[in-house]
Amino acid sequence: MSITEVTLDSFESFVSKPGIAFLDCWAEWCPPCRAFKPVFEAAATQNPEIAFGSLNTQQEQVLASELEITSIPTIMAFRDGILVYREPGAMPAKGFAQLIQAVQDLDMAKIQAS
Repeated sequence: MSITEVTLDSFESFVSKPGIAFLDCWAEWCPPCRAFKPVFEAAATQNPEIAFGSLNTQQEQVLASELEITSIPTIMAFRDGILVYREPGAMPAKGFAQLIQAVQDLDMAKIQAS
């Protein structure tokens, strides 16, 4: 399992790489964030071809503000540098697996054309 700690300095390079990147925006004091963490970690282990990143909103307040994170956890998905998903709220393992599959199944030619 490899989850990258994302900071203000590393955000652009993390999300702009080719392929899929998921970002978990969280805080230590947040019970739903702590509940989602094992789901996120398991997904990272099961999907080594996908980049998984963790953004601690308490430590990275400037970046959290720039991303307009107002509720945590917030899950963001990027594909080929394009934000394709952004929603607040923890999700169960099955729901997160479905989200991962949906992002993998996206027709990027259509998205890039619009």
